[in-house]
Amino acid sequence: MPDNTLPTLVAKDITKVYQTGEVEVRALDGVSFELYRGEMVVLLGASGSGKSTLLNILGGLDRPTTGSVLFDNADLSRMSEHDLTLFRRDHVGFVFQFYNLIPSLTARENVALVTEIAQHPLSPEQALELVKLENRLDHFPAQLSGGEQQRVAIARAIAKQPDILLCDEPTGALDKQTGILVMDAIATINRELGTSTAVITHNTVVGGMADRIVSISDGRIAGIEHNRQRVSAAELDW
Repeated sequence: MPDNTLPTLVAKDITKVYQTGEVEVRALDGVSFELYRGEMVVLLGASGSGKSTLLNILGGLDRPTTGSVLFDNADLSRMSEHDLTLFRRDHVGFVFQFYNLIPSLTARENVALVTEIAQHPLSPEQALELVKLENRLDHFPAQLSGGEQQRVAIARAIAKQPDILLCDEPTGALDKQTGILVMDAIATINRELGTSTAVITHNTVVGGMADRIVSISDGRIAGIEHNRQRVSAAELDW
């Protein structure tokens, strides 16, 4: 169960401005957001709304132009590059639309790349079992379906037992049935490990799986909805 009294991340009045020649693009415009311990949030918005920019800033992949992001009372926006690297390594798991697996390594070996540098990791076998790939340990990416590759990517992201799991369109390249399996894997991680989870999607249906749905439009939070009861991926009307 999420603890809505204990935020894992706190973003305060975030702006992000990109300068291209004389053109100024405001990707985020005064966003304040909290991700609580153990909760699952879906970030909804059209392409270009600013949701990926927000996710990248929350994960320490990018810095805000103004504003702050607090993790354990430390401000990510003021950290050195070295400290940001340690933050990402020790506390954040990332899942993207494309799997980025190493083709010459098996599923087990792809996950082991993370477990070898983590402080308190799961074993590769444990991580792959969580995403229901315990029978695919020694398969190479080319021997796996797209959905299976994405689940290996999820196992790799959570094997270090991060505090935060950030997913950017994790089902964007998948068909409906495969997308259900992937979202089910993400929900399992959130539920069983208590990982604070944020999932970006443009698919409004996925919001039914979350504790909260945060709608983003034109770089601002347009609305927040709370679900009294989460549903499983299979129960959604895809």
